[in-house]
Amino acid sequence: MTAQTQAPNRPRNLILFLPDQQRVDTLACYGNAKVHAPNLNKLAANSVIFQRAYVTQPVCSPSRASLMTGLWPHTTGCTNNGYPLDPRVPTLPQLLGDEYHSGYVGKWHIRDKPPTERGFHEWISVEGVSDYSQFLIKNGLTPDHRNGSFLALTTSKLQLELSQADFLQRHACDFIQRNRNTPFVLVVSFVEPHSPYNGPFNEEHHLEESDLDGSVTDSAPNAVPLRYRLTREWQNEQALKDKAIREFRFGITPSEYLDLRRKYFGLITLVDRSIGQILSCLENTGVMQHTVIVHTSDHGDLLGDHGLFGKGVMYEQAICVPFLIRIPGGPKKMVPGRTSHIDFVPTVLDLLDRLPRSGLAGKSLAPVIFGQNGEQRNVFMEWSPYKKTEKRLKKGTSLAPARLVNLAIRESTRTVINPEGWKLSLRDNDLCELYNLREDPAEQRNLYYSGQFTKVIERCGEDIRHWQQKTADTVQLQSN
Repeated sequence: MTAQTQAPNRPRNLILFLPDQQRVDTLACYGNAKVHAPNLNKLAANSVIFQRAYVTQPVCSPSRASLMTGLWPHTTGCTNNGYPLDPRVPTLPQLLGDEYHSGYVGKWHIRDKPPTERGFHEWISVEGVSDYSQFLIKNGLTPDHRNGSFLALTTSKLQLELSQADFLQRHACDFIQRNRNTPFVLVVSFVEPHSPYNGPFNEEHHLEESDLDGSVTDSAPNAVPLRYRLTREWQNEQALKDKAIREFRFGITPSEYLDLRRKYFGLITLVDRSIGQILSCLENTGVMQHTVIVHTSDHGDLLGDHGLFGKGVMYEQAICVPFLIRIPGGPKKMVPGRTSHIDFVPTVLDLLDRLPRSGLAGKSLAPVIFGQNGEQRNVFMEWSPYKKTEKRLKKGTSLAPARLVNLAIRESTRTVINPEGWKLSLRDNDLCELYNLREDPAEQRNLYYSGQFTKVIERCGEDIRHWQQKTADTVQLQSN
């Protein structure tokens, strides 16, 4: 640790707030004061804020596995939803050691073993038949899912006191109170603001068409990867066929984009309310001064930008997330430039005065946090195919011949963003992309096929291949 961080009398605690699918531009510290999130705004004012933080892969399970292990998805084996985390890989509580009592409250979404078999001592579950579904049954609700639990849309319509966020908040506070005299690690993993975009604060925000950032239109069709176009076609088809999907998941028109964005912001307000209660609990139990608090997300959400919803693509709205770290007695500042979730685990180990662990893919951000000018590094991301590739495909699509469609839905991507703002995505079975984020932050002009940036593509491509060699990534990408 650096000299600025004098060791406390007791080991520091760690709390990780992990909402699902919160994009970066949803807090005041990132330029959006329209989202009502007073507790997160207060937390940010007392934290180190990383200006541009990127996930390792823009989909739930691989990103969460990286946060829990400090390794890339292709290393953990969890390369997309449905693929299990290698049982030989240690997780965060195992890396921290036996001195900590660890709890996980909320959405896990990492196969094949629950948190209590991956190093955590306690778990409050919310997925499927779970602690949350049993709570709802005890409160008189009847399960409406075929597995004996509740549909996501059903729980999104419940009153505040029965909401999942409120349920998690109470269990998080119970954990803190019971363990206030013991060093602890607590992950609070909210399902919100993940779709369905619906909740008790739907009417909290009032948006206008000017609140759409202008990237709701596509680039030229031949410049957009086929898989992205297929996803958009499938989402539009689903929205046209099902009124509930159009109301709560995928919009088609700008007015529908606005309505879904308004509800999405309301879900962030819901999470913010629960985070506020947990922060009050830390204060009331006297452990705030001993607790490092991190807020981030597993990926972002397009919310209609580029005509898409959700994640699974390499656009900035899907890969860039909030990243706040509050350190007792620590600095309060914005760290410019780009960083990666791959640095989360080594940073936490450093801030909690644990010994460094060999084999981690990232580096501690503590030197940057405490004032050293960090060297701007390349940021890397990856994409591997969904386990069920045909799930997000319109039957009988005419966007491309069947052979190309079958290749596209199984494509892999490796992406680098360099300090100069060049963003290159190389693929094995789909179009590649090159964007100049300084001049084109909305990613409207794919320059890869322009013929004007051969040297940039060669330089960034070499960075990707060097990273692949260093991390034992065997995906064969297209040559420049």
